[in-house]
Amino acid sequence: MTSKLVPSNPEKVMVIRDVVPRTITTLSVPFFRFGRIKVGGRGTIVRLQSGALAVFSPVALTEDVKRKVAELGEVKYIAALDAEHHIFLGPWHQAYPNAQVLGPETLPEKRAKQKNENVPFAFVFSKSNPITTISPEFDAEFDWEYVPAHINKELLFHHKPTRSLITADMMFNLPATEQFSKAGVDANSGILTKIFGALQSTKGSAIGQQRTIWYGTSASDRPGFAQSVARINKWDFERIIPCHGDVIEGNGKGIFEKVFKWHLDLAKSEDSKRT
Repeated sequence: MTSKLVPSNPEKVMVIRDVVPRTITTLSVPFFRFGRIKVGGRGTIVRLQSGALAVFSPVALTEDVKRKVAELGEVKYIAALDAEHHIFLGPWHQAYPNAQVLGPETLPEKRAKQKNENVPFAFVFSKSNPITTISPEFDAEFDWEYVPAHINKELLFHHKPTRSLITADMMFNLPATEQFSKAGVDANSGILTKIFGALQSTKGSAIGQQRTIWYGTSASDRPGFAQSVARINKWDFERIIPCHGDVIEGNGKGIFEKVFKWHLDLAKSEDSKRT
């Protein structure tokens, strides 16, 4: 099934781009949801001021990626941002065995059940045991929020020095133009891609994505999801780096507030009831 999701030739179709020179590098590749819908995939490398590297939602570890990593520094943190973004954890941990692996609850058990590579998790985020510190160098540069109410057990990180919000499936920004730019196909082609893209767009009122998140992603616990959204919204970010779709530059906070308006309103309503 994996062969239907990710490209067999990642070295030829990956876009390695310095979003912030010497600080944030994105690794953008084609990715097919359900093996058919073009949503794209993206790994993100953040170089801390200490020179350590934090890798979020790692994608294929090609020779070009290895060279880029060698230029930037030492991989010390590898994060699976939810229970779905873990396909390449094994190769990355094998190449950088001293890196600490971060992920959400349910993922270690899921990987064991699927008989994936044995990857030791240094930090497992859970609702019952909140993680408040990773390391001094990491804590100094990142805010994070674990969203257990998300259907995929989502982790979000805010890189404070660059005002960048790094996400997995919390929100999309389709079409995945950059991620399919070297694949020789239109990122918006195909009826299923067009339908899904309309539901995961940030353009206009973003009503499709609002409904998808409200009735789908957060349906099991909307109040809990809304409280997480409200905490994230307090962060001072202007850029959003999603796993699926193009990077949002400039008005990231405004787009976030538009997409999650219903949840932000719910959080305000719940807060007013408690006061």
